[in-house]
Amino acid sequence: MGDPKKKRKQYETPTHPWRKDRIDRENELIKRYGLKNKREIWKAESRLRNFRRLARDLLGIHTEQSKIEEDQLLKKLQRLGLLADEVSLDAVLGLNIEDILDRRLQTQIYKLGLAKTPSQARQLVVHRQIRVNDRIMKAPSYFVRTEDTITAVSA
Repeated sequence: MGDPKKKRKQYETPTHPWRKDRIDRENELIKRYGLKNKREIWKAESRLRNFRRLARDLLGIHTEQSKIEEDQLLKKLQRLGLLADEVSLDAVLGLNIEDILDRRLQTQIYKLGLAKTPSQARQLVVHRQIRVNDRIMKAPSYFVRTEDTITAVSA
């Protein structure tokens, strides 16, 4: 089982390390979203993979418990801002990596116009210049929910 205090990886690395198309796609995402390294992409891909795996598993089961879990998954994804209201489980399979990266705090700050570039948005978060729901955030990878309010800290 392992030590409960030990942090485990939250992502899976690519199976083949030197595929040019994957490397080019990851470099484009790093540039567009101002990410620090490829590990952030792999974490987002793992999160997306988990959501899609849950949806596939629930599509194959037709019981009362699966209906409850389906509703819970859809409500969670709506609360996170990944899905619109009144959608089916098939919409979860249509999600892509950009949908996940768009919900990061760093990207939301850039889209709100609080920063001129994604890299500047990251800097604002790391330098503790951003509040989410009146709490100072220092993690650019924070997953912003739909009900969260983002404000700049006044000096």
